[in-house]
Amino acid sequence: MVATDQIPAAERLPGTGLRIGVLALQGDFAEHRKTLERLGADVVEVRLPGDLEVLDGLVIPGGESTTIGKLLVDYGLLDPLRERVRAGLPTLGTCAGAIVLASDIGGLDQPLVGAMDLKVRRNAFGRQLQSFEADLPMAALGDRPVRAIFIRAPAIESVGPAGEVLARLQDGTIVAARQGKLVATAFHPELTDDDRFHAYWLSLFR
Repeated sequence: MVATDQIPAAERLPGTGLRIGVLALQGDFAEHRKTLERLGADVVEVRLPGDLEVLDGLVIPGGESTTIGKLLVDYGLLDPLRERVRAGLPTLGTCAGAIVLASDIGGLDQPLVGAMDLKVRRNAFGRQLQSFEADLPMAALGDRPVRAIFIRAPAIESVGPAGEVLARLQDGTIVAARQGKLVATAFHPELTDDDRFHAYWLSLFR
């Protein structure tokens, strides 16, 4: 077997050699796992504080942000997760995960990791019946737009000076942002067969 570091970079899968945790308390963590495994990552489902050890990155999936926050507290994960993410653990938060990563959710009282300088508004597009899909231009992913699925989605109302906007809807609403190796999306990149968004996030590790 050829060692990973001997394979030319262009021939490697983006996740080769990376151990990625997916928070598996609630929500669509299984879909993230499948996507990351397609990209060559070794995926660990995170349910207890010990599962955070020896991770190269973490995904906080979509679901119910209030439920995820409550379970983080109940399982003793909130404080160690905050410490790891704020210490530089690359993290991707999608939909509810973006809410959990944000530092400002409009004064609502719920447990947050709060590591990204974002202001996020929950359920910005309405309830389940107002779910929709959109083709998003995203320079980081190349010329072809990404098909984005929004389900009871939040909106990113502002991005702090340390961050950058990755994608907007046609009306200007921010739906993806990056701050270093932290990435938040209002949509669900794991619910399509297009793996480019996860591959982009994994590329930040290197």
